[in-house]
Amino acid sequence: MDFLEFYKLSEHPFSSSIDNRFYFNSSQHAEALLRLKYAVDTMKGLAVVVGGVGTGKSTLARRMLDELDDTVYEAALLIVLHTSVTTDWLMKKIAMQLGVKNIGSSKLEVLGQVARKLHAIHDSGLKTVILVDEVQMLKSREIMEEFRGLLNMEVSEGKLITLVLFGLPELEDVLSLDLPLKQRISVKYKLKGFEQKITEEYIKHRIKVAACPQGIFASEAVQAVHYYSRGVPRLINTICDNAIFEGFLVKANPIGRDIIESVAQSLDLQPTDEEAEEYRHFG
Repeated sequence: MDFLEFYKLSEHPFSSSIDNRFYFNSSQHAEALLRLKYAVDTMKGLAVVVGGVGTGKSTLARRMLDELDDTVYEAALLIVLHTSVTTDWLMKKIAMQLGVKNIGSSKLEVLGQVARKLHAIHDSGLKTVILVDEVQMLKSREIMEEFRGLLNMEVSEGKLITLVLFGLPELEDVLSLDLPLKQRISVKYKLKGFEQKITEEYIKHRIKVAACPQGIFASEAVQAVHYYSRGVPRLINTICDNAIFEGFLVKANPIGRDIIESVAQSLDLQPTDEEAEEYRHFG
């Protein structure tokens, strides 16, 4: 018997991979989506989502892409993987995502192709949306200026392209490299860790999606998960995933607070003195 069978799970409920089946529509993520859709619907041009590590920015970006109806939008998602991205690479990547054929070799030529494509998309009745994740890695004033150049392309209804940028708090500094661009932000949303009640709902949701007919964690264990994770979804997943395995090893059902504490210690998720004092009231 493995841990899935022991806890009557059909699959891993706390996998670190992004799976829309497990998407949890928390109040803040729902509000963020609503505001971002307002930005793209009204062709505002630039929207920004900022959040700490593990708060669900990438999950939100993929969710938004999935929810943009392809009969209304021409949408694409770009993920920045390293800090050495150049303006040439970025513009060619955007051109490729927009379906430009025979992409030119010079930046000026590519910009012309992108401009013509944006007008063609608009003339076809669609709105262009480019989502860019991990933008804090683009530590280049030149790239920020290129973004601003794209936003200069407009028609009477609004911008020909809406850029939705997702990044860590350092994104604020990156946008400050080009203040005229930063001033063009029309919608901005900051993601943060869940409150305790939302953490509880999040854990229940993922277990339910994994087809578990019963709870796996004791209530005090869920409190401990929230405490050590600070309500950050990625850390919640990591703690719960490890706790399920550790619980299986000692045949604990439900999983208690002691296992969560052991897992948190092994992951070096130790509290500050102030947080530790607060934790003593958990019971």
